[in-house]
Amino acid sequence: MYKYVTIRKEPKLIEKAAEWFSKHWHIPKEAYLKEMKLCLENKTEYDWYLCLSKEDIIGGLGVIQNDFNNRKDLFPNVCAVYTEETYRGQGIAGNLLNMVVTDMKSKGITPIYLLADIVGFYEKYGWEFLCMAQGDGEDHESRVYIHR
Repeated sequence: MYKYVTIRKEPKLIEKAAEWFSKHWHIPKEAYLKEMKLCLENKTEYDWYLCLSKEDIIGGLGVIQNDFNNRKDLFPNVCAVYTEETYRGQGIAGNLLNMVVTDMKSKGITPIYLLADIVGFYEKYGWEFLCMAQGDGEDHESRVYIHR
């Protein structure tokens, strides 16, 4: 039904993926391209994970050093978790989260972290609340989750 891929394994998707993430998170496409190119150039073990329906990206997330927060000691961070509204409730985000945890553990990278304001969702996939952190430019603190 859906196909799950990484940018490292499907490099032809880099432009499309950067545009997709930029549209949903209002961060310049170039910022995503920069991070994605690091993985394609093997300058990092981190990657970007996508769910496709035919040729359309319907879900995705990435792994970066820090997700723009004041806890620089907590890394790497899962970032930009998003599923298109019409596809929510089908386990896509959960599958992507499980995929990233498995991939990072296979590379010896554990624990990993995630910054979010959502309560009750990530816990379903083995994430635990760790602490609060201040997002860059934010006036409130967000929750930091850990997956060991």
